[in-house]
Parts: sequence; structure tokens; C-alpha cells
Amino acid sequence: MTRVDIFQELFLVFLGLGTIVGIIVVAYILYNAYKYRDDGERHPDEDLPTLGELPTGGTGGKKLFVSFFLSALIVISLTLWSYGMLIDVESGPEGPSEDALEVDVEGQTFSWSFYYENGVESSNELVVPAGTPVWVDVTSVDVWHSFGITSQRVKADAIPGEHDQTWFQADDEGEYLIECFELCGPGHSSMEGTLTVMSQEDYEQWVQDQLTLTLTLEDGEGEQLNETENVEVTVQDSDGETVGTYTGEDFDDEGALEIGVEQGDTYTVIVESTDGSFETTEDDFEIVDGPEESLQIGGSDDGNGNDESSSDGDEDGNGNEDENENETDDSGGEN
Repeated sequence: MTRVDIFQELFLVFLGLGTIVGIIVVAYILYNAYKYRDDGERHPDEDLPTLGELPTGGTGGKKLFVSFFLSALIVISLTLWSYGMLIDVESGPEGPSEDALEVDVEGQTFSWSFYYENGVESSNELVVPAGTPVWVDVTSVDVWHSFGITSQRVKADAIPGEHDQTWFQADDEGEYLIECFELCGPGHSSMEGTLTVMSQEDYEQWVQDQLTLTLTLEDGEGEQLNETENVEVTVQDSDGETVGTYTGEDFDDEGALEIGVEQGDTYTVIVESTDGSFETTEDDFEIVDGPEESLQIGGSDDGNGNDESSSDGDEDGNGNEDENENETDDSGGEN
């Protein structure tokens, strides 16, 4: 059972019992009001109470005892049953399991940040698969907040230096409102986020998109480089381990390369020339939310270790500068 199911059952049980008790009480009042109505007639043997005297008769308090006993039995039973249901709400589906999703939630004035166990990060949008238990570990980086999703019956305090863990399971796909239930400052009313519930297939695709860097290359003038036959891209993780190597054939028709990883982290991207036409270039990129980045490759190289971009004159392909009418000789005179 989900939190919604549990609270819905609690609500319906109390609503049903309250309705039944209300009907019985009102019916009994109406019955006695009719039975003991004043019709203006008096019988000589009628035993009417006298002002200032206690009424006689009755059954020795049996009705009072029975009503008290039934009321106590109902209240105690409801208390124990409700307590057991609320324990299920707090404990959840036997704690985080292998198929459960764990997300760290940080509140700050005035937004929410979400950190997934695979390194994916998102701001003001919590994306989860439908039908999967989700455990959230909630804290704050500044003042007191309260993380709440009314539609999922979720509420957890976000307090600096403390962690409040709770869970929920959304069975219906769609978007739901995330709010702050603690007055936290002038932007409290706008501290909202979105819970997006997807199918398992769509969720896996979303995660893959977040862990994919779309890389384009630029030449020295900042123009996108579309000719990538002589390009080799190596990706290394934060430990310096190579996680992937790509060639020009891996670029699409628009000159973009999609680099997919398994864990959100900062990765070093190294771009090398297979024919020495440009210098090796590298940069670091944080792959956590599906970024699109451009990398400007180094200056051109003549294949002999000389940087063409640093040469002032044109070369003839053999490393010799072409002569022109303004070329000077060693003595500084003109030809």
C-alpha cells in the first residue's frame, strides 16, 4: 500500500464510523423528542418528574454502562488500528530496497535541489518512475523549510544539519506540485517544484539523457567544426580512468558527438588529431543534467610539431615561406 492508500483508508473508516454514530444519535434524539412530546393530555397514573426532585425508575444504569463500554471499545480499537497504520507509513516498504529509488533533497531559499544516487542532479523537478518506492533524505542548507507533496501525502522537515527521511510511491503518471510547508522568508509562497512521474521506460530514457554530454567542436575562429574525420575524443573520469574513446565516425551529420556515461561526475574530455593537424585540447565537463557544450580545439599543426597558427607567412608545404615582392634579404635590402 502507498501512503495515499493508507491515508485514504484511514479517512474512509473514520468518515464511515462518524456517519453511523451521527445517524444513531440524531435518530435517538428525534425518537425521544417525539415519544415525550407534550400533547396537552395528563393521565392520573403518569409518573412525571417534579421540579427539584430526582426522577425515579430506570434500569439501574445498565444503559449507561453498555453505552460507555461500547464507546470505549470503539475508541480503543480505532486508536490501536490507526497507530498500526501510521507505523506502516513511517517504516515504509521495509526500508530502502534494491528496486527503490533514493534521492537526496536540499532546500534553500527559495528552491529545491535533488541529487540522485547515480549522480544526476536536478533543480525544482523531481523525476521518478511510476509504481516504484522513492526514499527521500531531506535537509536544508540555510533556514528551516518543509518538503511537501500534498498529492502523495508527503511531508518532511528540512532543517540545517539534520536529515529527515521519508518515502512515497506514485502510481499514476503526471505532474504534481511540490511545496514548502514552513514559513521560510519572503519567497516562501513561490518555493515550488514539480514531481514528474513517468513510466519506467521513459524514466530510464530521462536518466540516460541526463548522463549524456552533447559535444560540438569549434575551430580557432569560433566556427563549428563539421569535418571530424581526423578527430579522436577520449573521455576520462575523475580518477583518470578512460571511460570511452570516440572517432570522427561517431559524430552525427550536424557535427555533434553524444558522450554517454553511467555515473554523474566531472569528466575530462581530450580531443586529439589523428594526422597532427591541430594541437591536443582538453577540458573538464560536469555531466549531471544532460549538458550541451562546445570545445574550441587548439591551433593548427603542420605535422612536424610546428604550430601553423603562430606563423606569419604562408608556407609552401615544405616549411619554406613563399617569396613575394616585398620579401627582404638577409642584409635588409629589397630585391
